[in-house]
Amino acid sequence: MPAIRTDGLTRRFGDLVAVDDLHLEVETGEVFGFLGPNGAGKSTTINMLLGFLEPTEGTATVLGHDAAAESVEVRRRLGLLPEGFGLHENLTGREHLVSAIQTKGADDDPDALIDRVGLDPDDARRAAGGYSKGMAQRLGLAIALVGEPDLIILDEPSSGLDPKGIKLLREIVAEEVERGATVFFSSHVLDQVEKVCDRVGIMNGGELVAVDTLDELREQVGAESVIEATVAATPDASALRDIDGVRDVSVAGASVTVTCTNPGAKMPVLRRLDDDATVEDVTIEDASLEALFEQYTGSGEEAEPQAVAPVAGGETA
Repeated sequence: MPAIRTDGLTRRFGDLVAVDDLHLEVETGEVFGFLGPNGAGKSTTINMLLGFLEPTEGTATVLGHDAAAESVEVRRRLGLLPEGFGLHENLTGREHLVSAIQTKGADDDPDALIDRVGLDPDDARRAAGGYSKGMAQRLGLAIALVGEPDLIILDEPSSGLDPKGIKLLREIVAEEVERGATVFFSSHVLDQVEKVCDRVGIMNGGELVAVDTLDELREQVGAESVIEATVAATPDASALRDIDGVRDVSVAGASVTVTCTNPGAKMPVLRRLDDDATVEDVTIEDASLEALFEQYTGSGEEAEPQAVAPVAGGETA
């Protein structure tokens, strides 16, 4: 059973079609990246998955439950870090976490969660009104992890985090998937999505315009990969050009550059090079997620998405 399934999911606001006939499946145990420019329909989709908005047409099923009719049951089994996560200024970080644990009826150790997300214990025991954006984000992640949820929805989770915090976020996502959770990861930081996601879906104009692994998306749009190798002998360039998916081969002394239009050509190229000339060093540059995003949406840079539940935050750490 998919963790998330939508069938013809549609949401209109008057004449505006925010989400149009969305058919999407997110498999249990995967990290799914959900992308799109501002106004693409991502936030509206997430709000329908959470039961905060009812669809105009179609259905959304989350963890086997109808998201609109059984939203309370859905939210019991998921963890949520919304964009713009905000705090009660007079409560300490630890009190926020204890409240979340009690609300879910979970038995988590709040101090263990505080340590896991890298929030300083002294900061966790002071009022959250003075938290930086990075500190608030760490606390929000800890709250999302309460109760070992089956599904974790992260909306702009790296916002405000420093490089150390971003690395820790990736490690936590990997640990949660290893535990058996599904992670739905919406972000405009495409580099982070590329590093953690098994598949991505790209929304544009309310429609799902692409969904697949990054390699498959690269192949669908003919995005190129460039292999640069240092070899011990001169390779047979014509044999390399004969490999299906190779567009160009350039040989300059001990350096060989091969341009592939098909991700499946990379391994045959490397095997041929090593057989003919012995590869001493190699680098492979694939088309970035940014480049794919631009091709699918016509936008060179994704804009900041709208928040799921706008609340007060802090300054970026």
